[in-house]
Amino acid sequence: MASTDMLGNHRLFNRHRTSQLTTGLNMFALMYVWAALLIPNRLSSITPAAFAYLPLEALLLGLVLLVPGRTGTLFRLLAAGLLATGIIFKMADIAAYQVFDRPFNPILDSRFPADGMNLLKGAIGRIGAMVVAGLIVALLTGIFLLTNAMLRQVQVLLQSSTKTSGVGLLAGLLVWIICAFAGRPYAGKPFYDLMATHVSSIRSGMADLESFNNIVDNDPYAAVPDSALFEKLKGKDLLVVFIESYGRTVLDKADYAEHIRPLLQQSSAKLAANGLSARSAYLASPTYGGISWLAHGTLMSGLWINSQTRYDRLVMSQRPSLNRLFRRAGWRTVAVQPAHTMAWPQGEYFGYDRIYAAQDLGYKGQPFNWITMPDQYTLSALQVLERQPGSRQPLMAELALISSHAPWTPLPQLVDWHQVGDGSIFNQARAGDTPEVVWQNTERIREQYRKSIEYALANIVSYAESYGDDNLVILVLGDHQPAPFVTGESDSRDVLVHLISRDAKVIDAVEDWQWSEGMLPAGDAPSWGMDKLRDRFISAFSAQTADLSK
Repeated sequence: MASTDMLGNHRLFNRHRTSQLTTGLNMFALMYVWAALLIPNRLSSITPAAFAYLPLEALLLGLVLLVPGRTGTLFRLLAAGLLATGIIFKMADIAAYQVFDRPFNPILDSRFPADGMNLLKGAIGRIGAMVVAGLIVALLTGIFLLTNAMLRQVQVLLQSSTKTSGVGLLAGLLVWIICAFAGRPYAGKPFYDLMATHVSSIRSGMADLESFNNIVDNDPYAAVPDSALFEKLKGKDLLVVFIESYGRTVLDKADYAEHIRPLLQQSSAKLAANGLSARSAYLASPTYGGISWLAHGTLMSGLWINSQTRYDRLVMSQRPSLNRLFRRAGWRTVAVQPAHTMAWPQGEYFGYDRIYAAQDLGYKGQPFNWITMPDQYTLSALQVLERQPGSRQPLMAELALISSHAPWTPLPQLVDWHQVGDGSIFNQARAGDTPEVVWQNTERIREQYRKSIEYALANIVSYAESYGDDNLVILVLGDHQPAPFVTGESDSRDVLVHLISRDAKVIDAVEDWQWSEGMLPAGDAPSWGMDKLRDRFISAFSAQTADLSK
């Protein structure tokens, strides 16, 4: 008798435990579906208020899951695929907003997986990259399997009392319709809106590529005689210098501005004391937080290159880059790319006589984490390799200064130019904690970013003071704003741009640009699209301009 009672109690306990487990699974499944439908696609929007909605999709999904049999199973699988796709898009959006301050677009961003693999291979090797790729595939598959399992759980729950569930869902649908017509904001369809936006962006991306194809090979300056190009710069070296992440935020954000504004004013005074003049303004970059090559392509082509798809099409086109036009006019054209450690086949498009990648610059010092060499060494190497005194072609050089690229620590220190040598001095001339220490605190990250910009500017000014003769013109600009976690959310895509020269005729040639005098642009200084500068530059310094009305 006692054993029978014990067996009965054990069965009751198991039944109760199973009931608790089922209830827990049901609650988790409902919460999972609810969160998948409502969670926003950017971190800053994930707040409790974001979940205070009655989503139309939840009601319709519930009605679909009431369909019995094989048809119901098929509907559930289709719903799981759609919901999982939405979750993956939201994850991709969150990542894209964090880095580029924009949502993910599978058409315009189609090259990123391949580029990411190349980056991983360089960082952790081929096997490591394959392991990461496998984990990503497993994650995507897991999202679908988990979503399908959760919908199956909800389906079983709803079909356990079909009539009650159907009445409840139809009542909820009626409430939603009434609230929607009454203009209540909590009656929404956020998942549908998100997916519709992505479908629209895919279609617009395809249309954008078609329209870009119609203009990429049409350049009015292609027909200008070589002898007329850059006639006002004959005999002068031109350096086009991109400073990584040199965005307008350094002047607009108070914590940065209190340091950078005085530094730019001091830089103006230093240049003037050495007989150099500067003019400054803003350019709107086609990218934000990264993908620097889009900015390089935009400036050099005079076209708005705001996606990888456009960039890929550009480098397959016949449109002459600014570099090629200088080459036609008699300049030696070079690229100095200290961040390039692998082959760069796209460089063929730009028309350089020589590309100096990291391994070509002779740096013997230690790297600065991702940064292969300090900016001062990059400029010093250019001076040694291409700007030696004597009879030579004028030089048009495009440089990337990367010390202001994340992680911004440790940072190199400025040394006397005659001490730069092979770069070994920078094994000691560096300061800052490791990224593991700095990146634990947002304020320290931002402080290091600001210091890196100060370092980059000090380099440019010091180089101009030391080597800025009558035949040197320097065009300095940022490639893009830093990542949103540095700037905060910002609608501005502006970067700073400076033109520096000792020759008054160079400055006079751009007088109608109305750029601010000195290194600190005024708040109302012009802000052009970065794609506009190429044609304005050619026009200002050429004896014959093109017919831009065609």
